[in-house]
Amino acid sequence: MKNAEEKKLDEVYSALSHSHRRAMIYRLSMQPMTITLLAEERGLSLPAMHKHVKILEKANLIQRKKVGRCNFLALKRNGLSAGNAWLAQFHTYWGSNQESLDNYVKVLQEKDNL
Repeated sequence: MKNAEEKKLDEVYSALSHSHRRAMIYRLSMQPMTITLLAEERGLSLPAMHKHVKILEKANLIQRKKVGRCNFLALKRNGLSAGNAWLAQFHTYWGSNQESLDNYVKVLQEKDNL
């Protein structure tokens, strides 16, 4: 059974798995926008855009505020923290893949020579 952190991580990465949603996150990182304007920029219908918005809201990546008939969206900056924290644990390995692999091969070769 998954714990709460694993569920949150699954929601974040699932939400970010679609190119339209990643583009929405990128665009909202610059400034809040209306759903209508985002839909126009992405060339999507409003019903399609609303489906993407719901997925991003469920993952706690964006927030919506309704003013009159307009729905404004803004990025929840801490919404990406679950994904960032998970990736950060691998930071020590970044940039050393070839060295790590070479060392592992050497260890295996030394075992074979014994």
